[in-house]
Amino acid sequence: VITPEKVVELYELAGKKLEGNIAIKVHSGEEGNPNFLKPEFWKPVVDFVGGTIVECNTAYDGARNTSERHRKLFKKHGWSDMFTVDLLDAQGPDMVLDIPKGVVIQKNYVGKDLANYDSTLVLSHFKGHPMGGYGGAIKQLSIGVASSFGKAYIHGAGDPAAIWSADHDSFLMSMADAAKSVVDYFKGEAVY
Repeated sequence: VITPEKVVELYELAGKKLEGNIAIKVHSGEEGNPNFLKPEFWKPVVDFVGGTIVECNTAYDGARNTSERHRKLFKKHGWSDMFTVDLLDAQGPDMVLDIPKGVVIQKNYVGKDLANYDSTLVLSHFKGHPMGGYGGAIKQLSIGVASSFGKAYIHGAGDPAAIWSADHDSFLMSMADAAKSVVDYFKGEAVY
């Protein structure tokens, strides 16, 4: 059984102590969808690590597509009552991470506040995703850290206008390219 206390044990077993200002990437949850891990579940590990909850706005309509709406949802879901929360792309311009050996995309557009962090803890919930397949750490690192524009860019395999119509395999490779750029950005200072 996975419990909040077991997550702390798993973090310790990873053998990597994160240093500096730590970005803790979570999924804040969709409006009306209870299928996300709640802040109460993550509280022991967040307290143990001592970081900031980070998230970015979505590229589609809903309760997370603007900073104002997303902050309200963070409050409604209890995140901002328990933790310091940073919407990485609340204000532009985006931070651009180069991907010189990207298979499909050579740039990743992420929330500019990523620059405020020295390391990251990626707390994934695993679920089916209509385009990405099995959502987990790769999705958290790519789509999850991408700005609203960056999400459209990844989904569209480099063409934000093709957000919902790009070739599926190209989208998946773009997601891998984007995730690699975030891993490279943190230079090994990450736990998943």
